[in-house]
Amino acid sequence: MLRSWRSKPGVVGECVKIAIKSGYRHIDCAQIYGNEKEIGEALQELFKEGVVTREELFITSKVWNSNHATEHVEGAAKSIIANLQCEYLDLALIHFPMAFAFTGDVAQPGESKRDEKDRIIMDEETPLHVTWAAMEKLVENKLARSIGVSNYSMRETRDALAYAKIPPAVNQLETHVYFSRSSLIDYCNEKKISVTAHTPLGGGAANVELFGSTSPLEDEAVKAIAAKVGRSPAQVLLRWCLQHGMVVIPKSTKESRILENG
Repeated sequence: MLRSWRSKPGVVGECVKIAIKSGYRHIDCAQIYGNEKEIGEALQELFKEGVVTREELFITSKVWNSNHATEHVEGAAKSIIANLQCEYLDLALIHFPMAFAFTGDVAQPGESKRDEKDRIIMDEETPLHVTWAAMEKLVENKLARSIGVSNYSMRETRDALAYAKIPPAVNQLETHVYFSRSSLIDYCNEKKISVTAHTPLGGGAANVELFGSTSPLEDEAVKAIAAKVGRSPAQVLLRWCLQHGMVVIPKSTKESRILENG
């Protein structure tokens, strides 16, 4: 599985082509990453070359925070599908459990609206159960084959199950050896909600820069295990997630690491 996240123009398309040619079949996207048109063009090239068919891929994307209102969810999904040129989504997610003020464009949410103190303006008229009902319509209208949530805590996940007619198929969240979240993961497994681990490698250099923490990739225990079993530290970290029953979506823009992570 490959997470597309934000990459420089011209990079993500090549990464997707490398990944799919090497055997990846799950591509994780999001509206706010701003690269879905490029991914769609790469996919069309692969289809024409006969490398893979649409039916062989599992494509995930996420509705951004400013498109939570009932009247915006379907438009956002249709825009995502058009950009990806993929006819439907295998999985559509609510990106975060919070609603921002509508930016005026469902297709290109852009920068969040902010007040005079530079705080993001929230949409206080759209609770999560309203957004979820609109997500359920995506399944009914065959825009998405399944729906789920992303970055939901235990409380938000339990709440979603209380009002959902179609229970979330997935909770995509940050988890790795430094952030195990075992109670939430156990709860999701109990409720038959598949857990997808984004940032399964711990964020690498980004987390070091943002939070001043050591990357799990540089952890001496992880490196020792990797040396003992003849694998890379990244492979050890991914294996940890798999052994805890999670789907993993590592991100990389380097061909060698894309192949290694696969």
